Amino acid sequence: MRLIALLALITSPAAAQTPDTSLAAARQVIERYYAAIERGDFQTAYRSWDGDGAASGKRFGPFRAGFAATAHSRVVTRAPINGDAGMSQRWIDVPVDVYATLKNGHRQHFRGRYTLHRVVEGTGAPASKSRWHIAKARLIAVR
Repeated sequence: MRLIALLALITSPAAAQTPDTSLAAARQVIERYYAAIERGDFQTAYRSWDGDGAASGKRFGPFRAGFAATAHSRVVTRAPINGDAGMSQRWIDVPVDVYATLKNGHRQHFRGRYTLHRVVEGTGAPASKSRWHIAKARLIAVR
């Protein structure tokens, strides 16, 4: 009987909705962001930003248009650094190298970091706010 109760708890919808707040999950947000861009799923990429895209600094249309000349992109992430916390908030930086090929064949390389943000669970915020989201990006072109 205890095994059945334990299995019910593990497979319950509430357990399935617990966000992954690990450092690996922060890194995966950036990897999924670029995978969405690569497959042309700009809506998913846009929603990777805090505020359902607002933290990107653009409305969805201009955000999508920013990738109009991009044929392919990929990202190489490194271990998250500079974790910070305060008043039920968490931030972490994910260092990256971004490689893009434009539709005209020109290749680009950018290096920098994405700062990710989340709200600590148990604060009354919705579970969606407890997942890592992109708060800002600092990328510079590598020559």
